[in-house]
Amino acid sequence: MRRATVGLLSRKQQPRTVATWHPRLFHSKGNHGSAEALGTVAKLPEAEPVAPLKPRQNVSLADIQERRAKAGRLVAMTAAYSDSDMFKGPSVGKPKARRWDHHISPEAAVREPCVLKQAAKHLKKPGIISLGGGLPCPEYFPIESLTLRVPQSPHFSEAATRASGQDLHIGKYDVASQKSEYDLSIALNYHQATGSAQLLRFVTEHTELVCNPPYADWRSCLTVGSTGSLEQAFRLLCNGARGDSVLTEEYSFSTALETAAPLGIALVGVRMDEQGLLPESMDEILTNWDAGERGGARKPHVLYTVPSGQNPTGATQGEERRREIYRVAQRHDVYIIEDEPYYFLQMQPHSASSGGPVKEGVVQAGAPEPESVDAFLGSLIPSLLSMDTDGRVMRLDSFSKVLSPGTRLGWVTASEQMIERYIRHAEVCNQGPSGLSQVVVHKLLDETWGHEGYLRWLMNLRVEYTKRRDVMMAACERYLPGEIVSWSPPVAGMFAWFKVDPTLHPDARNGRTALDIEEEIFNLCIDKGVLVGRGSWFRVPEEPYPHKVTLAEKSTKEEPNEIFFRATFAAATSENMTEAIRRFSEAVKEVYKL
Repeated sequence: MRRATVGLLSRKQQPRTVATWHPRLFHSKGNHGSAEALGTVAKLPEAEPVAPLKPRQNVSLADIQERRAKAGRLVAMTAAYSDSDMFKGPSVGKPKARRWDHHISPEAAVREPCVLKQAAKHLKKPGIISLGGGLPCPEYFPIESLTLRVPQSPHFSEAATRASGQDLHIGKYDVASQKSEYDLSIALNYHQATGSAQLLRFVTEHTELVCNPPYADWRSCLTVGSTGSLEQAFRLLCNGARGDSVLTEEYSFSTALETAAPLGIALVGVRMDEQGLLPESMDEILTNWDAGERGGARKPHVLYTVPSGQNPTGATQGEERRREIYRVAQRHDVYIIEDEPYYFLQMQPHSASSGGPVKEGVVQAGAPEPESVDAFLGSLIPSLLSMDTDGRVMRLDSFSKVLSPGTRLGWVTASEQMIERYIRHAEVCNQGPSGLSQVVVHKLLDETWGHEGYLRWLMNLRVEYTKRRDVMMAACERYLPGEIVSWSPPVAGMFAWFKVDPTLHPDARNGRTALDIEEEIFNLCIDKGVLVGRGSWFRVPEEPYPHKVTLAEKSTKEEPNEIFFRATFAAATSENMTEAIRRFSEAVKEVYKL
């Protein structure tokens, strides 16, 4: 059968204000390594209800322009110290985030600031001559300039860019000549682990426009992309030696599984439906947790979730689902890692004729695309970060799916305490993202498109990915055997998730396992010239593994009773996508002897 699509729920606006900066260095010396650090509380306090988003006084594009005009030209030279709080608007009435000392790992708690990075704060003193840092002389950087051809908003197509795109120039000394606020002499040198002040300003303002966290002391920090951010977040919050485990969807991003395993962190799968993670399943797991029955694994205090266009299932949590998940997290004092690489790839609803009967209350296909930036922002499902009154959410953002994965560039947003600990790790880990990536992205987003142009680019991506999704869904309706394969048209992301019924296989009663059938279909797909992802690659082990067994071995030892395949509609041409679904269908039919 085909399941009906879960429609995009419109966002309700909320007040937007921001805090003044009170710098504070956090260094925890608590007993994080003890068994009591995350021990069971005698009685968990009732979670405070997550209030509905109220009509807000928008932080508008005009507000940001006015704020910048008052601040004047940004002067941030080589390795300049910056903090995202420098770029936020005034915040009156917002509470401060809770403290998370009891969640921070022993490794993260003992990290000290990098003394050389801290010393760079003194470079802002007029006339100072620096002999303190090991910064190379820009005169010896072999790249003198870069020239880029980019689309002119709103004409974003590749053909339009080739015909009438805009050529951008980035020189080595554009700051000195006042042609730009950022140049190659700065970008190619060392910088703070927070990233450049120039791009940090843009993503801070962007986060304020899109999410507007409802507490005062939130911060953002540039990253090397969400994969690296996730590894750092796991190490900040978890310690395999003390038996830490993390909740996640029962089918989860395979790289997340592979990241957690060598850290000794056990992942615990939470049941899902068409809107993703089920809060009642999460609550049941936490309420009935027994470390003895779980191989010594402690009650999870972290949730890792991909709310929009979840990888691999394509499921998207509606607004009320997100609120329910947040309430469960409050009840059990769980910290949330919100991974949102597909957040802006929220698509128009799919037509009923291509996806099955439309559910009551779901927006019908054919609804007009948002015409304005404000309408686009209002159409997005609110982020968990925008509901976070406690400061218990760390949101991971990335340019990988909306600009280019090769930039290896993103940002993370959380409370001041958590970002400070994150930065301490980044200082000795990767030292922040590539300067070349930062200066190129800054030139495009900040100096050329601006916030409105970037949001219109995201609106364009929404249209293009909706078209691609619809091509794949039409091919599924045309070719897939509906009595064997079922699917739901995704409302966000890049992936379709196909469920194949193992009970209908001719040899199902003769001991043929679901994993055997999955493998046979996969191998036949390869023979027929189509690559799809096996569902077992993404399945979270049913029990915390003893860290002596590889993920591949664990997957084969715990036999699934369901068969799934993941397919992406992100890259193939319409013709190739349609042909690929036909080949996948032929493989399924041949295995099932249809």
